[in-house]
Amino acid sequence: MNNKTSTSSAPEILARSPGRSYQALLDTEENPVPDCLRENTNPYLGSENLSVERYLSREFHDKEVEHVWKRTWQAVCRETEVPEPGDTFVYDITRFSIIVTRDESGALRAYRNACLHRGRQLVDDNGNYDNFRCPYHAFTWELDGSFQGAPCGWDFPHVDKANFDLPGVLVDTWGGWVFINMDRNAQPLKDYLGVLPKHFERWKPENAYKMIHVEKVIPCNWKVGWEAFIESYHAVATHPQILNYTDDADSQYDVWQPHISRTITALGVPSFHLTDISDQDVADSMFGVSAMVARPTEAQVPEGMTAREYIGQRNAEEFSANHDEDLASFATNSERMDSILYSIFPNFAPWAGFHPNITYRFRPNGDDHTTALMEVMVLCQLPSTGERPADVPVRRLGEDELFSEAPELGVALGTIFDQDLFNMPKIQKGMHNGESGELVLANYHEVRIRHFHQTLDKYINGDL
Repeated sequence: MNNKTSTSSAPEILARSPGRSYQALLDTEENPVPDCLRENTNPYLGSENLSVERYLSREFHDKEVEHVWKRTWQAVCRETEVPEPGDTFVYDITRFSIIVTRDESGALRAYRNACLHRGRQLVDDNGNYDNFRCPYHAFTWELDGSFQGAPCGWDFPHVDKANFDLPGVLVDTWGGWVFINMDRNAQPLKDYLGVLPKHFERWKPENAYKMIHVEKVIPCNWKVGWEAFIESYHAVATHPQILNYTDDADSQYDVWQPHISRTITALGVPSFHLTDISDQDVADSMFGVSAMVARPTEAQVPEGMTAREYIGQRNAEEFSANHDEDLASFATNSERMDSILYSIFPNFAPWAGFHPNITYRFRPNGDDHTTALMEVMVLCQLPSTGERPADVPVRRLGEDELFSEAPELGVALGTIFDQDLFNMPKIQKGMHNGESGELVLANYHEVRIRHFHQTLDKYINGDL
């Protein structure tokens, strides 16, 4: 793929939908709009096609393993999932396994999950450990990675025990998430994240707890799943039940080179594709279908208010209890209801705003390039006072289980994921049948996919 990186529109290219822009909708807000939402990068990144081999080829997968998964920052878990010394979380990515833990001082540590003797995994399951003792021959390391000893130590005179510590990998935090990077020469996480920390200051994701976590193996390359969540173009065909309250066609897309991108989709207003949708129609549909809305017992839109204003008011009343301030006093309607979806290359996508926020993660299913793990998490913010609920463990759905059958997701949200899942194996299969061996992308709605693949190319080609 051509690695164009221009973020300015070619003169002949319409760089956004011809409908009402998201920025025009922000002009109707009563509360001041934060600067991060006023940013509009208006990107045009070329019109090149994509080769299907990126999704089908084992060789391309191996390049991703070597140049992407070994060299990028990846979100592993919440800080609150490893709160105490000895608490340990195992993160698997392709053929690699990483241990994240806290040492006796409380400092976060991360190590390659392998005994330095014969290579057996040191840790099989999450839990609390006094040390890391290999189940095979009992070679043992302290939580800080220092070598403790082994049976029959006299038999290893050739081993320099002072230099036999567990090899560490980089570990850092942002927004309450723990990140790792296997490349010890990688740039700091703060630099890798670019504009993201500044944008999220207002929404304080570090205060949130994980209230939902559902995982499912999906029958497609991980990028097929990932790309369904970085464009709104598919909504009109795949999610028709949301169009009454989702302005899909007028979504705003932003990219910040090289790792961060964003889609903002207005809710509480009808799709550009529809006509003659009343405010009451909008409210009825959103209260009936949307998962990120406070459902009132009475859903009648008051005279003189738009559906968006009414829903924003209801959400402010409902969600203010999760914050230290009254949302009505400062938060925009956008922050109370819209889909503000960021992504961090390669595979992590957190929502932003003052409502419960969805977070997505996609990765290969082990070392298999034809299947993937899709994870859906929902984070709920908390005020600075009060008891903090524990983060929920992951619920792993079986092969035949639907997302809508997970009670924590509910039918409304689960159905949306089921609709996406319905397409994914058919995309994977269909790509084998195209005569050209290429995929065609939209310039506007699929610009984040272009941005993703251009960054992917830079890693594979050694430019990042």
